[in-house]
Amino acid sequence: EELKTALAAKYNTATWLLPFDVREQQAVSSSIASLPPEWKNIDVLVNNAGLAVGRDYFEEADLDDWNRMVDTNVKGFMYVAKAVSILMAERKSGHIINLGSIAGKQVYEKGNVYCATKFAVDALSQAMRIDLLRHQIRVTAIHPGAAETEFSTVRFKGDDDTARSVYNGLEPLSAEDVAGVIYYSTTLPAHVCINDLVLTCTRQADAMYYNRQPAK
Repeated sequence: EELKTALAAKYNTATWLLPFDVREQQAVSSSIASLPPEWKNIDVLVNNAGLAVGRDYFEEADLDDWNRMVDTNVKGFMYVAKAVSILMAERKSGHIINLGSIAGKQVYEKGNVYCATKFAVDALSQAMRIDLLRHQIRVTAIHPGAAETEFSTVRFKGDDDTARSVYNGLEPLSAEDVAGVIYYSTTLPAHVCINDLVLTCTRQADAMYYNRQPAK
């Protein structure tokens, strides 16, 4: 409600709130189906459900953490995309933005199942692009590197000190940086589609290699 009020005040725009748990397939389907007719013409889906929980060696990892990531990052991702793609296919128009991760391009130590879920996002984005092509639906996968959001706090289960240390010596991406790329991708002419984009801060080369600035 606070965001709805803020958007109305700043942009004079209408907002429809649709809270549901992406891990619950029935909740996703019924929520999307319940949209009023004037809200069903979805032009852009930003498919951003995802999280990392824990960072442990494979044999030491918590199965509950694995299940939570798979349920959210893969199943939830699919449930939302499926429900919205049906509406877009009816109109022969739409743009799906799938938020992946640089971890979906390269695995790293203790990344195991989180990386696997993001590789799934990458593969599903490619598959969706092929299957939805006949409906003129654009599919863009965006894979951010280190981005300073609540992501690391969730991953390290509330350990703020460890979460902050992830970004030591970096000027990481911000949510606004990623949003800017999403905006750019969705405002290109209708005949142009960015299929796949990896986004990092300047001091990051890939999922493992950083050039951290020494502490002063």
